[in-house]
Amino acid sequence: MSATSLVPLPRDPRLGLLSVCLAALALPLSFSAGAVAVPALANQLHAGPVALAWVTNAFMLTFGSLLLAAGGLADRFGRRRLFLGGSGAFVLATLAVCLAPDLLWLDLARGAQGVAAAAALAAGSAALAQGFDGHARIRVFALLGTVFGAGLALGPLLAGLLLQALGWRSVFAGGGALALAALLLGWRHLDESRGQHARLDVAGMLCFSLMLAALTVALLLSAEHGMGTAWVRCAFCAAGLLLLAFVQIERRQRQPLLDLSLFTQRDFVGVQLLPVATCLGYVVLLVILPLHLLGVQRQSPAQVGMQMFALSAPMLVLPLLAAGWAQRVGAARLCAAGLLVCASGLYALSQRVLHAPPTQWWPALLLIGAGTALPWGLMDGLSVSVVPVQRAGMAAGIFGTVRVAGEGIALAAVTAVLAMLVTHRLAVTSGLPTASLTGAGAYLATGALAQAAAGVPDLSMALLRQASGEALAWLLRGLCGLTVGSAVLVQALLGRAPPPARVRTDS
Repeated sequence: MSATSLVPLPRDPRLGLLSVCLAALALPLSFSAGAVAVPALANQLHAGPVALAWVTNAFMLTFGSLLLAAGGLADRFGRRRLFLGGSGAFVLATLAVCLAPDLLWLDLARGAQGVAAAAALAAGSAALAQGFDGHARIRVFALLGTVFGAGLALGPLLAGLLLQALGWRSVFAGGGALALAALLLGWRHLDESRGQHARLDVAGMLCFSLMLAALTVALLLSAEHGMGTAWVRCAFCAAGLLLLAFVQIERRQRQPLLDLSLFTQRDFVGVQLLPVATCLGYVVLLVILPLHLLGVQRQSPAQVGMQMFALSAPMLVLPLLAAGWAQRVGAARLCAAGLLVCASGLYALSQRVLHAPPTQWWPALLLIGAGTALPWGLMDGLSVSVVPVQRAGMAAGIFGTVRVAGEGIALAAVTAVLAMLVTHRLAVTSGLPTASLTGAGAYLATGALAQAAAGVPDLSMALLRQASGEALAWLLRGLCGLTVGSAVLVQALLGRAPPPARVRTDS
């Protein structure tokens, strides 16, 4: 063997970036595609609405609640090492999902996917923050956000085609294939790096994760049993107490999991509002609408995939253009304008839900997607440009946590509100007591029309569809109002923020 054959081949940072982008594509693809499979699971595995909701929420809960903890572990044990471990574990968890014999196994495997996803995304993002500086770092994070959006955009379309052709198990396999490619590229081209601080905030990790778990469980249980039950109240109280404990722990830590002092900066708070606003106006629709179209409107999976592609198609183009436009009109104005366009689309969709067939919803869906795509293309870059460069890694970690945890909580909350609205509309139109309709409302919120009808045999399918449509319209109007309010707050908080091409170097 020659001496030159022992020299390791050089790493290519562009291929290292590609490996993280492939992981960032796999994770939202797994989230949005999984939502399309829920009605098929309801018919084949015969489970209740809470068990069906956990197909999506088990992934989002573990993913969002463990991102901050995974960032701390990556700093201590190595970002490349944790990225490779997370990517490999995601492949194995995906295999477990595809082989699941029942819904309990599937929900547990989806939770394991979320744990692995948190490790891969947190470690990959930290590795990129360490490996790129200045303008290059902002461009890299903007690309990462665009790829994340592309995963959300393509998920429903891909899932619809796979569901119709190969069944629900194939829907989850695509994310595993991308994670395997990310693992192989990262093994070869991602550089190892560690953080400066080795101490782990274990108490903060536990409190934060348990707080999100308690809140999500409370919201899911309230959808099926109502807000007044003892278990729901206890879960909400536990979430509140854990939040207070987490704040106290972080204030006393020398090396906190979450630097609370960042939240005293108005532009930093404004950036954290952006993923919450885009989640309420766009991300929750990636779950709520496929469930309604598949289960209640009885569209085919391929039809639903095309409908959802109308919602998501702008996400493939406009985020790439947003940074250039922001240089001319300002990031805050462009983000606020995008949210207002999204709100107009939400209101238009609320009208079409009541008065037009689903095939005529696409203009409103395009408006929602276009409006969301403008802040989406800016917020990842803004997350590291509104803080000193020395704190960019932590800022990216906080932003990722707010995005993913916010999506999980918002999804659980919107599902609970939709179930309550459906139950109310059923009570109004049928004259039956609300208590006897709660289960049917929860089923309809997850698109399980047959199971809802079995629980209330005296009500016709037409009445159930009508109540579901009216509830969806009211929900869309509420989301429209929240999106308008978010646009006003974003303009107020980010009005003096730097454009995304700048990096602040002050401490």
